[in-house]
Amino acid sequence: MKYIVIVGDGMADYPVEQLGGKTPLEKARKPAMDRLAQNGILGLVRTVPEGMAPGSDTANLSVFGYDPRRYYSGRSPFEAAGMGLPLRPGDVSFRCNLVTLSTEASYAARTMVDYCAGEISSAEAEQLIAAVNEHLSTPEIKFYPGISYRHLAVWAGGPGPEAWRLTPPHDITGRAIAPYLPAGEQAAVFRRMMEESAVFLPAHPVNRKRVAAGLNPANSIWLWGEGTAPQLPRFSDKYGLSGSVISAVDLVRGIAVYAGLQPVVVEGATGNWQTNYAGKVAAALKALRQDGDFVYIHLEGPDECSHRHEIENKVKAIELIDAEVLRPLQAALEAEGEEYSILVLPDHATPLALRTHTGDPVPFVLFRSGGRREQLQRSFDEKNAHETGIFIAEGHRLMDYFLGDQDCI
Repeated sequence: MKYIVIVGDGMADYPVEQLGGKTPLEKARKPAMDRLAQNGILGLVRTVPEGMAPGSDTANLSVFGYDPRRYYSGRSPFEAAGMGLPLRPGDVSFRCNLVTLSTEASYAARTMVDYCAGEISSAEAEQLIAAVNEHLSTPEIKFYPGISYRHLAVWAGGPGPEAWRLTPPHDITGRAIAPYLPAGEQAAVFRRMMEESAVFLPAHPVNRKRVAAGLNPANSIWLWGEGTAPQLPRFSDKYGLSGSVISAVDLVRGIAVYAGLQPVVVEGATGNWQTNYAGKVAAALKALRQDGDFVYIHLEGPDECSHRHEIENKVKAIELIDAEVLRPLQAALEAEGEEYSILVLPDHATPLALRTHTGDPVPFVLFRSGGRREQLQRSFDEKNAHETGIFIAEGHRLMDYFLGDQDCI
């Protein structure tokens, strides 16, 4: 049996007035997902435990089968692992976004214009992070380049995560930053670094070129997502399967590293809805043939569209996942005569109206080849999933069920 998980990051949503009161999942043309819903098991799952902050970190950890209440120690350590940067005992890591702020004279009076600086390219960002390191690094604090706007800071022997109150920048798009600046016993260190970055970054040649081209400059860093190295049991020990994880996002690749799964980098994979879908499918099929019986395919596009309030693009991102990932992947498995199980779901909801994540239960659909049920007239969306009455309250149990524990539902 081959096991495939397809995660459309942030696909779940609320009804949208511009879509005729439908959610993006209801509006999207997605015949492959709908066929799974008509012939498989459809329901809701709570991927983010109540009381925990909803994010791709806690939610994907849950989808992988790890209880975030037990194993979560912060977001950035997973991103560090995904970047090939192991944390030592005592290290505290932080996510470092390149952002676009408004340009009031006082830093605290500025507004978060763009949490990703116009989805700045990795090549441009690498130059800017080099400048950040030159100006701001200390013997204890270093900065490391990642992908696009997503980067990392590591404080060797730094204060633990409990010493910080930091806010994700995608949660405050369009808002004044003053209430969301770093707080806690060491807040002054990061506030100073963020303010100083806003002095030298605007004058950097990369940003001068971006402004001349009408693009948002990366005119400040923003630090958040603090954490220390987690301790996860290996996926193979937990489930008896080896496998691979395909994602353009360091966070998800980092979970793979800690779980002992093989992260796969696909050329042209971007972390937005304009990505190399065919390359991800080819990598998934190769991994299933060569590297094990489990593959986890993560697609970031719908989430990015929600953060940017791109309604039509979110619908399109869902349609592309259906047409360019699920349909060809399922067709290839059928043609090869493989027995397979497919699980499709969002990791969390990212409502367009809020531009950020919520902890709402999300729809999932599980289909096993050769086990088709009487076809039901339903589609894969939030409403139909709710109407089945199937609800998994502890999200990490969904993987148990997917891989064979029939007592979970």
